[in-house]
Amino acid sequence: MALIYKILRPEEWLRLSAEGVFQGSPVDLHDGFIHFSAADQVTETLARHFADETEVVQLAVDAGALGDALRWEVSRGGALFPHFYASLRLGDVLEVRRLMAEPGRRGCFTEPAPSE
Repeated sequence: MALIYKILRPEEWLRLSAEGVFQGSPVDLHDGFIHFSAADQVTETLARHFADETEVVQLAVDAGALGDALRWEVSRGGALFPHFYASLRLGDVLEVRRLMAEPGRRGCFTEPAPSE
């Protein structure tokens, strides 16, 4: 199983968990597909696109389960990125991780301590 990752703002995660389906964030809707990242691309995605956020939600999805609607296409720096040309269903999500911004380290995130 090859996992890919979608980073959401907390309100986007709440919408997906409540509605059971996610059409995409504003940038996804603009581009016509849902942006995912491979494991080795997540850190840079967080730093580039979520640096001003204090909290994000990272979803893990089995790339193989998304079928033909998932395409690996050239993007940032010539790297292949997973782009999903369909709606993401809550049932596709295998893992949900809440990540908090690290104080003083813009664009860096870690999982909160269990008591948070």
